[in-house]
Amino acid sequence: MIPDPRETSVPGAGDKFDDEHYPAYTMGRAAEMLGATPGFLRSLDEAKLIEPQRSAGGHRRYSRYQLRLAARVRELVDQGTALDAACRIVTLEDQLNEAQRLNAELRRHD
Repeated sequence: MIPDPRETSVPGAGDKFDDEHYPAYTMGRAAEMLGATPGFLRSLDEAKLIEPQRSAGGHRRYSRYQLRLAARVRELVDQGTALDAACRIVTLEDQLNEAQRLNAELRRHD
């Protein structure tokens, strides 16, 4: 039976289903979902684009948000953009999206 997220015996357990920052994916699963290699994901960590959380055993764990960033980098790299440039582009796109979100929120409160 699938647990009902509204009936949580553990505080906040249901919130993890909707939390895009929850590190739910192992490196192998993340690489498979992206159609990339684990080495590609490690290179994004080395480039400081995404810093995966670590499990108790020290294994990298990725969130949906991090996978979206990685997928965008992969798209740019596949189009011929150098990895460092792709990471910078994605960082700037992410910052622009956040600024636009904050701007829209501020306009709603005026």
